[in-house]
Amino acid sequence: MRAVVTAGGTGGHIYPALAIIKKIKEEEPNSEFLYIGTHNRMEKDIVPKYKIRYIPLEVTGFKRKFTLDNIKSLTNFLKARRDCKKIISEFNPDVVIGCGGYVSAPVIWAASKLGKKTFIHEQNSVVGLANKYLSKYADKIGVSFASTLDAFPKEKVVLTGNPCSEKALSLPKVELDTLGLSKDKKTVLIVMGSLGSRSVNDKIMSFIEAFRNKDYQVLFITGNDYYEKVKTRILPSNVVIKPFINDLSAVMKSVDLIVSRSGASTISEITALALPPIFIPSPFVTNNHQYKNAMDLVEKNAGYLIEEDKLTKNSLLNLIDKLFNDEKKYNEIKKNVSSFAIKNSSSLIYENLKEMIMNDKRFF
Repeated sequence: MRAVVTAGGTGGHIYPALAIIKKIKEEEPNSEFLYIGTHNRMEKDIVPKYKIRYIPLEVTGFKRKFTLDNIKSLTNFLKARRDCKKIISEFNPDVVIGCGGYVSAPVIWAASKLGKKTFIHEQNSVVGLANKYLSKYADKIGVSFASTLDAFPKEKVVLTGNPCSEKALSLPKVELDTLGLSKDKKTVLIVMGSLGSRSVNDKIMSFIEAFRNKDYQVLFITGNDYYEKVKTRILPSNVVIKPFINDLSAVMKSVDLIVSRSGASTISEITALALPPIFIPSPFVTNNHQYKNAMDLVEKNAGYLIEEDKLTKNSLLNLIDKLFNDEKKYNEIKKNVSSFAIKNSSSLIYENLKEMIMNDKRFF
């Protein structure tokens, strides 16, 4: 398979795109890929490490309210569309895949105009601006949440889940003793994304001593920058702080409870691993989509939610105690979390891509 892949801006878009590439490579080792991303966002550093050919575009997002910056964004967008037509024509892919972020808009648009098969994936329960625009140009649309199916044309949309879920299941489990923790105690993982959250970290550290007399242990991932601030702090013996852990889902397999943000990729890993969650959604994301992602689970009794401005020692510790002290409630949450899982998401997406390519009249 020859595929152009595009996604950018955040890991929530980039890592699902990489998971799809990984699945295609597993099924068709001779596949060739071209990744089109931005010239100044995190994908420009992440993607080349996977030895994937990378072409940057100078594109910027549109503001939801009119500003002069939108004039520059429009100029960049129109130029990017022209550039993408040339890039895609030269690469001549079987399919073009978009996983969100504003960089995907000119790529999928150009592919559609060239008659290439196009697939877009929406990770969140709230549809992103780029995917909303691209829904008319995409041949097929994969969504992570059943609640999002009605947001797209019925004849195009399919529930695939998030491809990060399949990756989480494939990773070997990391044993807790390798992280300085006991293998015999219940364990809470606290993590606010790969970079951490200074505001949440400050709150957690303000009552870190409250964990000292608990009969469970805590693994607190702070992010690299914040770790420098607290690495010399004397901690309770049942608390371990780490700056960052690669392939965190391998650690998630060993813990009993997670306190986390509610980005789409995180939720896909949580549901695949049936890990009871306490969500603290980021209030700083577009359309408050993390809150809405979390509420999809909370409303089905598949987790708890604490809004960031309501995070206190009591609000967090009371919920942890509620889960650990009530085995029936814990198992109920675990079962309900599992009901959201789509464990073969990457495979479903691959099957849809193959079907699209095989049905393309150019192949007959």
